[in-house]
Amino acid sequence: MSVRITAVAKQLPKYTRETEAIIPYLKLWLTGQDERFQRKVVKLFENAGVDRRYSIMDAEAVFTKTSFEEKNDIYSREVIRLGEQSLIKALDKAHLKPTDIDYIITVSCTGIMIPSLDAYLINKLNMKQDIVRLPVTEMGCAAGVSGIIYAKNFLKANPNKRAAVIAVESPTATFQLEDYSMVNIVSAAIFGDGAASVILSSYDNEKGPTIKDEAMYHFYDAETMMGFKLVNTGLQMILDKAVPETIAAHFPKIVHPFLERNGITIEAIDHLIFHPGGKKIVQTVEDLFGSLGKNIDDTKAVLKLYGNMSSATVLYVLERFMDKQLPKGDRGLMLSFGPGFSAQRILLEW
Repeated sequence: MSVRITAVAKQLPKYTRETEAIIPYLKLWLTGQDERFQRKVVKLFENAGVDRRYSIMDAEAVFTKTSFEEKNDIYSREVIRLGEQSLIKALDKAHLKPTDIDYIITVSCTGIMIPSLDAYLINKLNMKQDIVRLPVTEMGCAAGVSGIIYAKNFLKANPNKRAAVIAVESPTATFQLEDYSMVNIVSAAIFGDGAASVILSSYDNEKGPTIKDEAMYHFYDAETMMGFKLVNTGLQMILDKAVPETIAAHFPKIVHPFLERNGITIEAIDHLIFHPGGKKIVQTVEDLFGSLGKNIDDTKAVLKLYGNMSSATVLYVLERFMDKQLPKGDRGLMLSFGPGFSAQRILLEW
């Protein structure tokens, strides 16, 4: 019995600005800081590889001093809206009703809400009362792939069932107004908000790429490389500048043994469906695979068009491949990284 991904759909928040339109707000925020530092920050934004970003709040609200409670209230309201919209789109693509879903996984790490997003979606869409719920909250950027892995394992054990994975993130809600550290600034330069939903099925007659294999890879002694620290003003980003080189050092162990256990090598992979963590990570991955004749053009395009939306971002890349209607037999390698530090991998076959 196989498990297939039958549909992927994104949903963007209503507020959006090009990076050049953010610069005036940035300069106002930097008032009083050293002029050389100000120039460095502006240049960082301009060279981050992100042309436009979307947000659950307009720029004025992002750069206005508000409490963690006020920002989290906006987060809670908007992720429900975005999650519902993206799930409805994905269901429409798959020609399904909300009651056709047996398993719901919701993914988000950029705010706090109990009950979790899935409970609200079940009520808003009148989903099954016996639907199985799983909220994933602390896996960061890797959680979009993690959610697919959990859904796949559920469906593999349960024939003729369907699952939905909904990832909704708002990194802009975590921006720290009084924090002028490079970590906070780099985070603001590369991240944006967004949502995406994925429908998976263990019905034999449904179309879409098959999940041939999946695996997680855990980096030892790297818990402090990436994540959030809960402070009085909200979720404060943790992002070690050594992340790209750490990923590069581990890449052979992440990729090659995983493919070898499936009887193939990287040469047999037609499509790289990678999470665009940021410009430096994208360049690192491109350097590693460019010599093999592989490209990550769709990964770069997603970063440029939307920024890094944490767990949802790799699903935006996946949607681009789903919309291409690829030839039968094509293989794709899906990969994302997140706190822990960890890498999640999925092997797809169309």
